[in-house]
Amino acid sequence: MTAFEPVDTEEREGAAFGRIRIAKTFTGGLSGTSEVRMISVGGPSGAPASYVAVEHVTGVLDGRTGSFVLQHAAWDTTGTTIRVVPGTGAGELVGITGEFHLTVDASGAHTFVLEYELG
Repeated sequence: MTAFEPVDTEEREGAAFGRIRIAKTFTGGLSGTSEVRMISVGGPSGAPASYVAVEHVTGVLDGRTGSFVLQHAAWDTTGTTIRVVPGTGAGELVGITGEFHLTVDASGAHTFVLEYELG
């Protein structure tokens, strides 16, 4: 993660809503960058309770240059779903489908596995 920029917050009874811009850099089988637009809600403790986001990824995936969009959906701490949005592949990644699996270790380092197919 190279940038985490809160854009807007709104306090409500029992919840805080936020809009955030995030930038990322990827290395490995996917080498490139992404821009994320996220909307989140936090509970009374301030911890994130839920978020949705879209992420535009541009780079080289296993030797193929192009871009695609990921859609994120997460709720409490029990699960996150991140999928390639069908029809968003461009360049040599046209027709890409798949799922993005993310893990975060105790130090906060992010590791991912992108399981994908090209149509």
